[in-house]
Amino acid sequence: MRDESAQRAANEDAPRVPDLGKRVMALFAPHKGVISLTIGLVLLEAAIAVIPPLLIQRVFDEALFPPEGVANLQLLWILVLTMVGLWIVANALSVWQTWLTARVGNTVMGALRTKLFDRLQGMELAFFTRTRTGVIQSRLQNDVGGVAGVLSNTISSIVGNVVTVIASLVTMLILSWQLTIVSVILLPLIVLMQRRVGQVRARIATKTQESLSEMSAITQESLSVSGILLAKAFGRQDDELRRYGAENDEQIRLQVRLTMSGQTFFAVVSVFISILPSMVYLISGYLIAGGDGLVTAGTIVAFTTVQARLLMPLMGLLRVALDLQTSSALFARIFEYLDLQPAIEPPARPVPLDESRLGEVEFDDVVFRYPDAKDEERSTLDGVSFRLEPGTFAAFVGPSGAGKTTIGYLLPRLYEATDGSVRFAGADVRELAPSSLSDHIGIVSQEPYLFHASIADNLRYAKPDATDDELEAAARAASIHETIAGFPDGYGTIVGERGYRLSGGEKQRLAIARVLLKDPEVLILDEATSALDTVSERVVQQALDTAARGRTTLAIAHRLSTIRHADVIHVVDGGSIVERGTHDELIARGGTYASLFAQQARD
Repeated sequence: MRDESAQRAANEDAPRVPDLGKRVMALFAPHKGVISLTIGLVLLEAAIAVIPPLLIQRVFDEALFPPEGVANLQLLWILVLTMVGLWIVANALSVWQTWLTARVGNTVMGALRTKLFDRLQGMELAFFTRTRTGVIQSRLQNDVGGVAGVLSNTISSIVGNVVTVIASLVTMLILSWQLTIVSVILLPLIVLMQRRVGQVRARIATKTQESLSEMSAITQESLSVSGILLAKAFGRQDDELRRYGAENDEQIRLQVRLTMSGQTFFAVVSVFISILPSMVYLISGYLIAGGDGLVTAGTIVAFTTVQARLLMPLMGLLRVALDLQTSSALFARIFEYLDLQPAIEPPARPVPLDESRLGEVEFDDVVFRYPDAKDEERSTLDGVSFRLEPGTFAAFVGPSGAGKTTIGYLLPRLYEATDGSVRFAGADVRELAPSSLSDHIGIVSQEPYLFHASIADNLRYAKPDATDDELEAAARAASIHETIAGFPDGYGTIVGERGYRLSGGEKQRLAIARVLLKDPEVLILDEATSALDTVSERVVQQALDTAARGRTTLAIAHRLSTIRHADVIHVVDGGSIVERGTHDELIARGGTYASLFAQQARD
């Protein structure tokens, strides 16, 4: 159940992604103009912010305590009003640049989430059969959301704090180079400590996101309608609670570790910052006692003011650097998914579809093996060949695991043939645009998927611009209109998650109506009635017969009674077609099909 536990045990570090820094910066490339404006505002704000400390020195040495001994009130007013005006301008610039960075950061984050969603949409069906839905959701929500602060604030924080630190250092050197040395002597050691703490936090952040993925997967599995039904049916609610609680405890432990991993470091830095003014006063005392006039009262006040302006941005830079190291683990997980390469790629130059041959289907010596199959020598399909003319009703029968469903999924290119050729309308499906297949091939599966939406919305998924009359016509053809009309809200009835407010037969007929609304030339029926009771099966089968009329139909069947009227029946066993013919021909032959039919007749 824990498909990331092996990775968690084996890897302490984030996934290795080449040029991670460059790729993160590339996300901001479309916003160069706004970023340049933001940087300009930050530089202006930082430049303005270092002027007041210099004015403070003049306030003390020239306005409050001038050499002549009488306070210069006129100069004091000028200096104070100038400082007030500068702070108003600086804070107005700060609000402006905060709005710009928030807009850019959230736009970049939204684009990143959309890009990741698009990449996942392009992955082949096999990727989703081996990856838990909750894990995928966690990448989209938790991982992308986890870097939101970095995307929104990093550029302005780095630029603003770097400029402020540099300007503050220059100002401090102008005021007193001796006191400046005292203030920065331990900074290299602090930077080294920060790098070590950042590495630890990055490892913890990776484990935290993996735990969040596991929690999302458990939530999705356990709290879905199917999961709740299963737990209640087997009385496993307490076990599900324990499973979730165990992962929740792990998440709490990791979050505490993540929070505390930098606290000692910042406590040391905070102590260093707190004692620095005292050290300045101490050193200033010795300089004043030396009588060389290097330090005045105004110099001390101005220096400590600038010192605060230096140390707080420096603290901010350390925090940003720590956040960047931590978020690198999240970015690595995001880019790991963005770097996924679909096993089934659309052709670079698709061939045009020959509409005069729509409905023509051909398999030519097709071999198929699952990419992640343990036995690489064993093929799910081996040398499958057949040809269907437009309008043919072809059935595929055989024991479970024989490869029947795989045949149906190869035609719309949900899976890719390992060898041989699958042709639609005379062209290899690998050479056709995906839309050439999806627009002309419809699928009705054993478990139709319905959205938690109205009946009308579920039907219009096949044809968004369908009129109400078209919906009704499709529903009538699928023998479901009278049932829908009997609901209080009619076509506005909400079907519930996965259609659980409808019976199995109603869901299946609604799925058939949806396909009929699409009106494809080829219809694939994947054991569409095998899960229904006899009464529902009879009604649904009538709807399927209507849907198949005039179309090329590939019916993958378990109950042989539903395909007796097929134009041709293919018997699949061990990945190969071992028999073919009409029902009467196969019965007369007395082979595999006859044995299967006789067995079902006895049952």
